[in-house]
Formats: sequence, C-alpha cells, structure tokens
Amino acid sequence: MTHDTTEIEKTTIDTIDVNKGEKMQLKRSLIRMTVIALLGVSSLVAADFDWMMNLNLRSDSDPVRYRSDLLSRFRMPEAQLGVILKSVGAPADAYMVLRLAELSGRSPDYVLQEYHKHHKQGWGAMAQSLGIKPGSSEFKALKGGHDMRFDDDDDYGKKSKDKEHGKKGH
Repeated sequence: MTHDTTEIEKTTIDTIDVNKGEKMQLKRSLIRMTVIALLGVSSLVAADFDWMMNLNLRSDSDPVRYRSDLLSRFRMPEAQLGVILKSVGAPADAYMVLRLAELSGRSPDYVLQEYHKHHKQGWGAMAQSLGIKPGSSEFKALKGGHDMRFDDDDDYGKKSKDKEHGKKGH
C-alpha cells in the first residue's frame, strides 16, 4: 500500500509542478502581450508629435540659431524665451509651449504653468485642456508639425530654388 500511495503522491506532485510551470508561462505571456500592447499604443500617441524630435536635433546642432529662430517666429522678448527654455524638458517643448499659447489665446506664462502641471499627460491632452478641440484645424496644425522655417530645410530650400529657377526662365 505504501508503494501505491507514494506513486500517487509523486504523480500528484508532478501534476502540480506542471500546473505551476504552465501558470508561470501563462503569466509571462500575458505580461509580454500587455507590454507590447502598451508600447504599441504609446508609440501611436507619440507618433502624433514625432516631428518634435527633429526640432530637438536642430537645437542640439545649433542652439544659438534655434533660439534666434524661436525669437523670430514668436516675436517675444529674449528674456522671456530664456525663462521658457530653462523651464522645459527639451528645446522642442519650448516651441510647443509657445505654439499652444498662440493657438489657445493664452499667455506663454500660463501655458508654461500648465506644462509643469500636466506635461506627463501628453501634448494632445494639454492642447485639449487649453481649449483646442481634437479634430479642429488648430489641433490638426499642431499634430502636423512645426511651422518654423529654416534656410537649410530641404523642402523649403527646394521651393525657394524652384521659384528662383522659374523667374530666370530656365
């Protein structure tokens, strides 16, 4: 009898070990799928404003020129821009603060305060909190990219050259 009981106990223990292993494997699979799903969603949201990375790269390559371009585009005092640039996480964030102020009719100082409170929610949520409705022309413009012009932009340069080329009659 003890032999049969030992076999039953061993079989039961093996079954329990297999079940534990299957449960762990299932948990790991669920965790992987959840992480993949979350990454997919966040990358879709981030893709709406992926053009900001280009502004950051531009600023990194020539911070003085980027600052000058912001001053020119938004026509503001240099001291105020300096405060904004020092207060945000990245140079493109300064552009977004200024653009949101422009589109929402709020002051840059007000938008900067909102940035500090809510920037972790994302730019789309911040735009909405400032009264810029999803689907509106303002929201689409914001998601569509920056509106700053640089002399060395390929598209901008081609348009300028094409116009000059046409004027010369070639």
